Amino acid sequence: MSTVSCSTASSSRGCGTSFPSKTSSLPALNSPNLIRIGTNSQSDRLSSHRLTLVHENRKARSSTVPMALVDERQSTGQNVAHPPRILAYDLVQGDLVKWRWKEDKSVPDTPTAVLLHGILGSGKNWGTFARRLAREFPTWQFLLVDLRCHGDSASLKKRGPHSVASTASDVLKLVGQLRLTPRVLVGHSFGGKVVLSMVEQAAKPLPRPVRAWVLDATPGKVRAGGDGEDHPRELISFLRQLPKVVSSKNEVYNALMEEGFSNDVAQWVVTNLRSTGPSSSSFSWAFDLDGIAELYQSYEDTNLWNFVENLPRGVHVSFLKAERSLHRWALEDLQRIHAAEELASEEGGGVEMHVLEDAGHWVHTDNPDGLFRILSSSFQVLRP
Repeated sequence: MSTVSCSTASSSRGCGTSFPSKTSSLPALNSPNLIRIGTNSQSDRLSSHRLTLVHENRKARSSTVPMALVDERQSTGQNVAHPPRILAYDLVQGDLVKWRWKEDKSVPDTPTAVLLHGILGSGKNWGTFARRLAREFPTWQFLLVDLRCHGDSASLKKRGPHSVASTASDVLKLVGQLRLTPRVLVGHSFGGKVVLSMVEQAAKPLPRPVRAWVLDATPGKVRAGGDGEDHPRELISFLRQLPKVVSSKNEVYNALMEEGFSNDVAQWVVTNLRSTGPSSSSFSWAFDLDGIAELYQSYEDTNLWNFVENLPRGVHVSFLKAERSLHRWALEDLQRIHAAEELASEEGGGVEMHVLEDAGHWVHTDNPDGLFRILSSSFQVLRP
């Protein structure tokens, strides 16, 4: 497995391509390639020789966003551009994907899918699932993004407002700068609305079909936190009351449990605590809680029903409802989606509704096999 590691914190150091050292164990033949773009150097994570590629400076491309959503070839010049500072991301590639350092217009665009996380998550939430997709569909690559105020992107200060629309714009600018042409967009919860906003903002008509997956989220009203369940707004509010620096992860875990949050949520939340230094015993949050509070408010306020009910030609939107996530779906939501299915088919677009059995809101962990089977249809068209 080859790894390209870039640091957005220091542009002068460029990107490094890493190869397994002779003394290290060889990766499995079916291991997908992983390209990590973060805000900090990843060198401490690699047991390999490093070849540094120094890049020429390039001016940022126009803010107009392509996407499949743009008919632009994924290619690089003879020198590799500086890693984008728009957002941090992982790029997981199947074995048959050829990462080209030189422009080669004879090679078709690599089919790309973008996977977006929900509130208080990060691109790593999709890591295991994306690697499975890359093994099964080796001609594809999967872009796992840390959205604004989350993960490694939290240190990349963004101007407000922090909203669904501005988050979508970030991702569109990122894929434009990377010269990717995503054919599939997958968003969980908050990320689902971001996916819808991405397609709404992209130029129309689209030059080629694009499929958007909205996982356990509706285009309009957010119905979260049923009886006895954790409510995201309450969780964000409570976390903002805690000290920004804590002495241990157990301190936060115990505080969440005492406040009545579930064990699963408490364990998940503390994974977002990071050491404040190499020799430090204290921890701070990996995300920007004030910005996330604003994002969640926008998630509740944003209504994209009009877009779903008037899809442009070439856009296919698939909604997935988790069987045990009843509080997030109302009869009105289901009726409007089914009505949109009929209307979209007449207009050359497409709307579909799926139900993931035996799963709560955390669809990619509750029933990864079922989710894999449902999503696979989007990637089978271009199998070798």
